[in-house]
Amino acid sequence: MTSNYKKQVEPSKVNISFIILIAGAAALGGFLFGFDTAIVNGAVKAIQVEFNASPLLIGLAISGALLGSAIGAFFAGQLADRFGRIKVMLVAAIFFALSSFGSGFPFTIYDFIAWRMLGGLGVGLASVIAPAYIAECSPADLRGRLGSLQQLAIVVGIFVALLCSFFITVAAGSAENPWLLGIPAWRWMFLTEAPPAVLYGIAALIIPESPRYLIAQGRDSEAAAVLSKIEGGDLGARVEEIRQTMQIDHKPRFSDLLSRRSGLLPIVWVGMGLSVLQQFVGINVIFYYSSVLWRSVGFSEEDSLKITVITGVINIITTLIAITYVDKFGRKPLLLIGSIGMTITLGTLAVMFGNAPFDADGNPNLTGSNGLIALLAANLFVFCYGFSWGPVVWVMLGEMFNNKIRAVALSVAAAVQWIANFLISTSFPPLLATFGLGAAYGLYTVAAAISIFFVVLLVKETKGKTLEQM
Repeated sequence: MTSNYKKQVEPSKVNISFIILIAGAAALGGFLFGFDTAIVNGAVKAIQVEFNASPLLIGLAISGALLGSAIGAFFAGQLADRFGRIKVMLVAAIFFALSSFGSGFPFTIYDFIAWRMLGGLGVGLASVIAPAYIAECSPADLRGRLGSLQQLAIVVGIFVALLCSFFITVAAGSAENPWLLGIPAWRWMFLTEAPPAVLYGIAALIIPESPRYLIAQGRDSEAAAVLSKIEGGDLGARVEEIRQTMQIDHKPRFSDLLSRRSGLLPIVWVGMGLSVLQQFVGINVIFYYSSVLWRSVGFSEEDSLKITVITGVINIITTLIAITYVDKFGRKPLLLIGSIGMTITLGTLAVMFGNAPFDADGNPNLTGSNGLIALLAANLFVFCYGFSWGPVVWVMLGEMFNNKIRAVALSVAAAVQWIANFLISTSFPPLLATFGLGAAYGLYTVAAAISIFFVVLLVKETKGKTLEQM
């Protein structure tokens, strides 16, 4: 590949406002990611009643979006390398908008699952593009904090979705009751996703293309114009450095992830391991099923949604903590502290639910201090996850792979993450019905314990390094 950018460009100053603007616009994909996956929380029971669905179909209705997410994530890297990061963001925005209307007006449980899968495609695309784009458009000393914007956007999206569900349910009296224009409240929950989807599409039209994608396409002068605002310094040298680290005479492909022994590169295995463990600790059981979970142990529908909203606030606060300290303490220490905290809190939940007596409906009955302890442990678990494995994994996935393989490697890691999410979310209803909450949280505790050893033995620190040093 030859360069059309030869001349020396004067050093320039970093434009922090510009960097925050484009990172925030890209992170809107994370907001929709969180919103789309959490909005179903308040509608679970109403959907089950509306379509007289079995536990397995409800599991698919809740987690069907995750299958679409895995597919979208798997192909996102190739699409981004072929058509650019911005065009893939636009496609994701369209999928989000279509899914919003389709999920709000389904005819059967089966087309509801199909519409949720379409939204999942958008989630999968956004889950790959946002961290990759932010990492590629951030200075090394700010990349951890800017990369954490993705997770902050996700948890804010989750919180806003839970808040929408709560207020709509309170206004209608129940998610099953008719609300505005006589339309059932649960349908309105899904329709609330349309406005942010449109905003995401508009934002994608405003922000510039990734400089590293532009260099891969031989558009060096355009890349230099973007780099002048986000990194400054000797632009000619930076363009040449980025090109040298890419060193490709073909479009990135999945075969680039293979080592000389034909197995996956070790760094890809580490990325996949981070993705799997991030989901196997059961965090999304809290956000997808929390209203059902707390109702099953004795809380009312309204109180269950209040608890869920409080949990969302805790998630936002802890993510802000991660943004503050990820570039100071580093990635590995935060992951390790989080793993230890998650193991303790999940173990507490497993013991509490496993030893609770059952009521007439077969649900664990947590009364008095037991209910308070379980509630405290659940929210402490979210706290431990929120400052560690939630944001830090996305930061690392965006930065740990080199320029040549970043998009496709991130696609594989994100696809594996969504498959793991799907397995956990789909298995929870039948697991709850067959073995109970104690067994479910026992499995999540084991995953959290494994994550401790994974971090100690396999994760390397990436704080302060440029993408070209990876």
